[in-house]
Amino acid sequence: MSATQVKFELLEKKLRKAVEVFKQAQAEKRALERELERSKAESKQGSKGSAALEKELQALRREREEVRSRIAKLVEQIELLTKPDSAG
Repeated sequence: MSATQVKFELLEKKLRKAVEVFKQAQAEKRALERELERSKAESKQGSKGSAALEKELQALRREREEVRSRIAKLVEQIELLTKPDSAG
């Protein structure tokens, strides 16, 4: 197995992990949104619990954007590794 193949497999593994983290963050976000909606329905005044959920939701959204950025960088790296060598 060539060094390029090893690097590609490593990047592929990292990309799969990033996708897993991204999917998990999305699922957590959806669950938090449902929980937030239930909290809002129970208390129209917006209790401390709702504020905490909103903060956590915002944190998850930031994390999701970070994961998206990482995935984009990994894809760029994979594209560079898989691009045909113009010198050879």
